[in-house]
Amino acid sequence: MVYFNRNNSELFCEDISLAAIARSVGTPAYIYSAGSIRANIGLFAKAFSAVPNTICFSIKSNSNLSVLRLVAQCGAGADIVSGGELFRALKAGLDPKKICYSGVGKTADEIRFALRSGILMINVESQAELELIAALARESGTVAPVALRINPDIDAHTHEFTTTAKKENKFGITLELAVNLYKQARDDDFLDPIGLDVHLGSPILTLDPYARAFDVCAKLIGELRALNIAIKVLDIGGGFGIRYNDETPFTPEQFAGLAVPFVKSLNCALIIEPGRFIVGNAGVLLTSITYCKQTPHGKLFYICDAGMNDLIRPPLYGSYHGIEPVILPAGGRRLVADVVGPICESSDFFAKDRSLPECKAGDVLAVMSAGAYGFSMSGNYNSRPRAVEVLVDGGNFSVIRKRETYEDLIRGE
Repeated sequence: MVYFNRNNSELFCEDISLAAIARSVGTPAYIYSAGSIRANIGLFAKAFSAVPNTICFSIKSNSNLSVLRLVAQCGAGADIVSGGELFRALKAGLDPKKICYSGVGKTADEIRFALRSGILMINVESQAELELIAALARESGTVAPVALRINPDIDAHTHEFTTTAKKENKFGITLELAVNLYKQARDDDFLDPIGLDVHLGSPILTLDPYARAFDVCAKLIGELRALNIAIKVLDIGGGFGIRYNDETPFTPEQFAGLAVPFVKSLNCALIIEPGRFIVGNAGVLLTSITYCKQTPHGKLFYICDAGMNDLIRPPLYGSYHGIEPVILPAGGRRLVADVVGPICESSDFFAKDRSLPECKAGDVLAVMSAGAYGFSMSGNYNSRPRAVEVLVDGGNFSVIRKRETYEDLIRGE
């Protein structure tokens, strides 16, 4: 997390003290680095400059409007999975011609919204969806640009809840069905089958699954072109891993070394859908210790004001997040503790049996690598208002989402 560093004992985001932000806006608080987001998009743009490409930021990873505006300013587009994400993308000023619509359960109203908006393409997940898109395009007198999302039955060795390309997963169309569905799309006046889509899961730490996917895609594209189905776009998805603990993920340059020769040989434009890679290590969750609880059995708990409603990844996926005091305590003593929240569930934790500096009530902790799937997966369980979100840019910071109030919790009820 190169944009989060210590100045003596104090943790900074870019040029701003996280302790100062916590004093100003309170905790829990999500803090994002604009410089990190720009730099990460720039890595992909540079790595793939040799081929036509569109970087479609995966909005589900972080859907804050200010983050999306920053993404748009960097020239990127969006990968969306709902009508609400399309609404956000357009409100943030993202170019519709750089928006791909994924997801297995698009409703008729969502498809109509996408067709009205003139997005780049809809990634189709089933025969029933393809037929619904055709009917709705016919109804509106438009031609729908589509890609079929294939399921190549490739195990990318991700968590069982985040794998998407194995035959038992709900995602995509089997290779056995794909050719017939492409022919069906080719022969429909209201469908334009311009692309091929594949997504393997997340987070992926090796290039091997992508190499296997490229081989499958190359073979299928060749077969389709022989049938006069001119695939112009290859959407390779995202899922690129980041470092949470001791992982060694591949770099955009390394991925480009694999992908660019394939793309050139196929004479396709490339769509890449990074989300976690762009924002994961661009954000932290700040939380204050409410109590230090020592049990008679020797168990130490740091009970914090953030809970699993704010960051659900550790209990949901067993995910590791680094945890650091915003200001290092003097003395250097370390203790083994569980870092937990106030939620009335034993699954409410950020870390178990973690070696940490000795802390006291009132100390602020930074839960690291929390910029992706942190706030976007948060909720109001136990009637808890959601956290404030803050964007840091150099020596300035701004609140980009106000902390919810109790009145917000009942609005609409």
